[in-house]
Amino acid sequence: MNRWLYSALVVTTTALMGSSFAVGKIGLAYVSPFLLVGIRFTLAGLIMAIAVRGKGRPSQLTDWFRIAVIGIFQTAGVMGCIFLSLRTIPAGESSILTFINPLLVVVLATIFRGARYRWVQWGGVILGFAGVFITLGFHIHMHIGTILGLTGALSWAIATLLIKKWSGTFNVWVLTAYQMLIGGVVLLIAGLAFETPKLILNGTSVSIIVWLAIMASIVQFAIWFYLLQHGDPGKTSAFLFLAPFFGVLSGWAILGEKLAWSVLFGGIFIFVGIFLVNWPEPQRRKTGQTG
Repeated sequence: MNRWLYSALVVTTTALMGSSFAVGKIGLAYVSPFLLVGIRFTLAGLIMAIAVRGKGRPSQLTDWFRIAVIGIFQTAGVMGCIFLSLRTIPAGESSILTFINPLLVVVLATIFRGARYRWVQWGGVILGFAGVFITLGFHIHMHIGTILGLTGALSWAIATLLIKKWSGTFNVWVLTAYQMLIGGVVLLIAGLAFETPKLILNGTSVSIIVWLAIMASIVQFAIWFYLLQHGDPGKTSAFLFLAPFFGVLSGWAILGEKLAWSVLFGGIFIFVGIFLVNWPEPQRRKTGQTG
C-alpha cells in the first residue's frame, strides 16, 4: 500500500475514533446516554447486516451466543460506559481512560490465558498505568465518570480476548455487524429500563446520530479492518495511541475543554505505553541466514 494512502487512512480512522467522544457529548444535550448509543449502533448494525448478507450468517446457536456475548462487552459495555462517563468528565479524559484497554489486555491475558509478553510490552503497561495515575491528578479518589471510563476500558479488554478466542469461526464483517446490532438493541432496552428516555429531534441531533452511526462506526470500522488486512497488523495497531490524542484535541477544539497539564502529561505516558505494548516483535532471521 502506498505510504501516503496508508498514513491518510490511519489518521482518518483514529480521528474518527477520538472525535466521537466530543460529538457524543454534544449529542447528550438532545438524547439520553443509553438511547443515543443504542440508536447509533442499532442503526449501524442494521446497515452492516444488510451489507454483509451475502457473506453468510452463523448457523449454530453456540455461534449466536458467542456473538451476543461479544456484543454485550464490545458495544453495550464499552459504549454504554463511555456515554455515561461523558455526563460527568471531559471528552478528552474519557477517551484517555477508555483507550488504556491494550494495557489491560496484557494483564488479563497473562492472568487468565498464561500469555507471555516481552519486557518492552510490560514496560509499556507500567508507563500506561503511571499515566492514568497522573491523569487523575496524582490521587486515587475517583468519581463516577472516572470509574465508568475505566470500566469501559476493562469491558473492551475482555471483548478483545473473546474476539481473539472465538473470531476464527466467523467472517470478521459478519461478526462486526451482528455484535453491533445485538449490543445496540441491549442498549436500547437499557435506556428504556434504567433511565428516563430523552429524545429531542432536530437538525443537530439527527446529524449527530447519523454521523456517529455512519462515519464514527461503519466507516471507521471499514477503514480499520482494511488497514489490518492490507498492512502489518502489529504496526497498524501501534497507531491506536493516536485515538486518545484526537479525543483530547477534539474536546478542546469542539467543546472548549481545558487542557489540564495533568491530563496532557499523563496522556503522553499512556500514549507511549500503548505504543510499546503494540510494538511488533522483531522477525527472527531464517536458519542459515547471515548478515
